[in-house]
Amino acid sequence: PANLNWVITSKCHTVTVSCTAARVYNPTALSPTGRVCCSNIYCFAAICVCASVCFVSEEQEGRTVYLHIHFSNSKMTTPATFITPQITSRSAERVAEDIDKYEKYHTTHGGDVEARKAQYADMVNKYYDLATSFYEYGWGTSFHFAHRLKHETHMESIRRHEHYLALRLGLQPGDKCLDVGCGIGGPLREIALFSGAHVTGLNNNAYQISRALHHNSRTGRNLDKISRFVKADFMNMPFESSSFDAVYQIDATCHAPDQVGCYKEILRVLKPGQYFAGYEWCATDLYDPTNLNHKSIMAEIELGNGLPDVRTTKQTLEALKAAGFELVDSADLSLSADIAWWDPVDPDNWTRLQ
Repeated sequence: PANLNWVITSKCHTVTVSCTAARVYNPTALSPTGRVCCSNIYCFAAICVCASVCFVSEEQEGRTVYLHIHFSNSKMTTPATFITPQITSRSAERVAEDIDKYEKYHTTHGGDVEARKAQYADMVNKYYDLATSFYEYGWGTSFHFAHRLKHETHMESIRRHEHYLALRLGLQPGDKCLDVGCGIGGPLREIALFSGAHVTGLNNNAYQISRALHHNSRTGRNLDKISRFVKADFMNMPFESSSFDAVYQIDATCHAPDQVGCYKEILRVLKPGQYFAGYEWCATDLYDPTNLNHKSIMAEIELGNGLPDVRTTKQTLEALKAAGFELVDSADLSLSADIAWWDPVDPDNWTRLQ
């Protein structure tokens, strides 16, 4: 419509709209897949509001797609292109096809580790396109396990796990922090609100970023001032060197095809003398690669979690050093937990998941 000016404001999936109408309904725009019709956009008396807006494509078999929008009463003059909407429900045939393609990457279905590493971005994106909604429904918005203490609920342990990282990093208001592999933003929101630091969430999965923006808008807090999301590969980050006061990752860099290369890229964007902290998936010293039962279990873990392989604790610590980090401390948290990290996914204990 003539009374709207659209402009992209950042690399994340956000659009700023200048609107003078009391109500705008059913504007149209061309997307790469066809004509997209906006279901409802409201802007009353040009007051700045924020909403997640549902778009339905006429040429995508009635499937629902989402585009997150910010409304602003500031004057915009630059025309913009719509960000490609993210499909949130797909046909059974498409899901089956994606499952088949994903499974073929893995040893359990005839795949091999080198193919997973070579095509890691596609493999991990397929995994999270398929698994994210299930994670969110059954686990929450923080996609990680936690060191859990006696008499502590699952969600309490998750939050403490995240607060601990913020404290170890010494995050303060005004600090610029990077969350590498931020998922749908659960830890980012918790750490940003807990510490007051500005946290950038890096994620290569567009659907997860759209969910992260959705959850940010639901908090009722002005998270735009202390957070943002950037879609990019953590093996090749779109940031200048020495951009961040702190960096953390939670169960994310396990997806990297090359541990040393990933940690080197993290070191590059971190200011000299500052800290990188995280929780990593590792195989323990008890793992025997010559034991066929152990190998079978590990292959199932790789399949079930979108991993190219699983490195040992020793390999992980050596990779950090090889990348140029000085190791301050490390620990196997499973050894000091009162309740095992796998307890919430043990069918015998599902009644305890809170």
